[in-house]
Amino acid sequence: MTVSDVGSELLEQALRRFPESTLTHRATIPARPSRHTDWPDWVLPGLRDSLIDAGITRPWTHQVATAQAAWEGHDVIVSTGTSSGKSLGYQLPILTRLAADPTATALYLTPTKALGSDQLQSVMRLVREIPELGGIHPAPYDRDTPVESRSGIRDHSRFVFTNPDMLHVSLLGAHQRWARVLRKLQYIVIDECHSYRGVFGANVALVIRRLLRVAARYGASPRVILASATAADPADNARRLTGREALAVTDDGAPTGSRTVALWEPGFIEGAEGENGAPVRRSATTEAAGLMAVAVAEGARTLTFVRSRRGAEITALVTQQELGSMGRPDFGRRIASYRAGYLAEDRRKLEKMLDNGDLLGVATTNALEMGIDVGGLDAVITAGYPGTVASFWQQAGRAGRRGQGSLVILVARDDPMDTYLVHHPEALLGRPVEKNVFNPRNPYILRGHMYCAAVEAPLSDADVRDFGAESVVAELSELGLLRRRASGWFPVPRPAGVDELPTPETAHNSVAVRGGSGHEVMIVDATDGRLLGTVDTARAATQVHTGAVYLHQGTSYVIDELNLDDYLALAHPDTPDYSTSARSVTDIRILSNPGEDELINYSPGLWVSNVDVEVTDQVTGYIVRFPDGTVGGHIPLDLPQQRLVTRAVAYTVDPLVLSAAGITAGEVPGALHAAEHAAIGLLPLLATCDRWDIGGVSTALHPDTGLPTVFVYDGHPGGAGFADEGFSRFPEWMQATFEAVRACACESGCPSCVQSPKCGNGNNPLDKAGALKLLGALVSMTG
Repeated sequence: MTVSDVGSELLEQALRRFPESTLTHRATIPARPSRHTDWPDWVLPGLRDSLIDAGITRPWTHQVATAQAAWEGHDVIVSTGTSSGKSLGYQLPILTRLAADPTATALYLTPTKALGSDQLQSVMRLVREIPELGGIHPAPYDRDTPVESRSGIRDHSRFVFTNPDMLHVSLLGAHQRWARVLRKLQYIVIDECHSYRGVFGANVALVIRRLLRVAARYGASPRVILASATAADPADNARRLTGREALAVTDDGAPTGSRTVALWEPGFIEGAEGENGAPVRRSATTEAAGLMAVAVAEGARTLTFVRSRRGAEITALVTQQELGSMGRPDFGRRIASYRAGYLAEDRRKLEKMLDNGDLLGVATTNALEMGIDVGGLDAVITAGYPGTVASFWQQAGRAGRRGQGSLVILVARDDPMDTYLVHHPEALLGRPVEKNVFNPRNPYILRGHMYCAAVEAPLSDADVRDFGAESVVAELSELGLLRRRASGWFPVPRPAGVDELPTPETAHNSVAVRGGSGHEVMIVDATDGRLLGTVDTARAATQVHTGAVYLHQGTSYVIDELNLDDYLALAHPDTPDYSTSARSVTDIRILSNPGEDELINYSPGLWVSNVDVEVTDQVTGYIVRFPDGTVGGHIPLDLPQQRLVTRAVAYTVDPLVLSAAGITAGEVPGALHAAEHAAIGLLPLLATCDRWDIGGVSTALHPDTGLPTVFVYDGHPGGAGFADEGFSRFPEWMQATFEAVRACACESGCPSCVQSPKCGNGNNPLDKAGALKLLGALVSMTG
């Protein structure tokens, strides 16, 4: 196949292999030529010569614009396409500065281990080749760094590659040990900054602000260089993340190859029935595995993105089986999965095999979405919409990076959002990327960071104002955690008998930067004591409960016991012919009345509010699901309740409105429940989240409102901004939800419209017809 026709030819092969599936849309993005410019005069000659020898005879325009802004002392954010060489924009000023000043230092922050490892290797190659850079000693500092190596890195490295988690716990938590680095800190690189959203984004924004504050205490004034392949408003994103103004470089000078983009809907499984008799489509992961097998068999190196760790394992296994059935078992042996939770040595091995071409296909979570240099990829398959337009283009950009033609396929899951997008391609391919949603002034998040900041150095009144933390500091003072003195706010020992509060010694470990509970459950093979992986305690009850099927690197396990007190899940190898999914019950109560700007009466009988709520959730059991999509029995479990105080958008409807819409009293619970599911599935169209970041509750008579009410809430303590976005864009949200349900061809509801894969009630009761009447009324009342 020719270079320009790679995408089209691969797609034709896929259509021949899966005639029962539907190609709902195809588009071709034309190739774009490169634009170069001259090397800046100030660049270290040895660095310039080394890059020229490596084939970079002249840099691209955006690389020089980024480097020049940073060299001149500005904060700068570069937002250009995936694999457009953004790293050179920070390497030029940093390495030149470190060569000129033998005491200068720099920090690099990465959201993923794969990206950090790749960028470190790139810098190390340059350092080895250039004598003037011999004293920099670039080094990784993360949880995989051996304890015995850490003091040497603190004492000698002048370019430290770390992540927000270690920056928070180790560097800021023990900043006195890092005085050498902080005192001469010249540059901070924040790579792939668009990935910092929601609770994670709010936490990282506060960690960065604390880093800049501590650096200033040591007399340093570092410049911040941010990089993002996709950002709606790069300058605003940088400002919200760092609290400082930044110049934006967005004119991309890198070349791109022709790219064929396909939207794909799997066919139905003949004779299979899901919950409540709904038709069952082939799963997106199974379909993606088949498509990857077709691509690999045609000689195309392929990366397949899936939504879960389990999905990565299944996709790799099924691809191997498909290639075997196609007469290419040799290619099947060159397929692997890659995901978070693997041990460090396993990740490093896979990264090396991917980089040198030993692997022809990899099924991965978003752990490989960013940064790592995967040259020569011909195809990217995305099994399920990744949650944001930004992530979709980030994943798509992994292929065709050397200017060759490429294929990108989005395989729709049986899900309202995916169904909507593959039948409304303009909502995905014709829409700008989203604005990142995160709120560093969320008091639930700010509380822990302000206590950490006080532990790091006493808080001045100016510090408190800069963080917007006046009320939070007053609350910490009332709790006895902070005390006001003449020179600022100081941390004090925990009051006696109050074990749940942090101490100065435990402050940093009590804040989970990635928004989880802060504790990890270890998953251990009980037959040999081997550590298989970890999972956050907040997700343990649904993912590694007793009886759950767990996959690890192609091997299937069954969980024998989950002990939340000891943060331990014991498993044994097993290959049952089913998968498992948890079932739960959820209650919600409103904690306070909404303010004037948090309640809108769109029409008589419809109220929409933005409120603080307490959600109580308890996993009560799990169901087994067989490969053909059919559902087996329900196995009860006895697990503790989990409580969450968060934000919710809620709409309350007068029964007279429901009656006028043709919804009888008996249909109300099913109509509300179905409308809730559909709305949760479509909220990611507006906010940078996915349906697993949010939850919902619907009731025909809520005790706090006295009326039929639907809640959609953020799945993170204090909220993450998603419900706020739904409240502010409620009419647009309901319009998209109504269109998605109306467009679905099923008769009584299916996973493509109103069924939810995470419903704790087993998708019962659901009334699609009633939901359409309700959503239609909401559209009319808010239009």
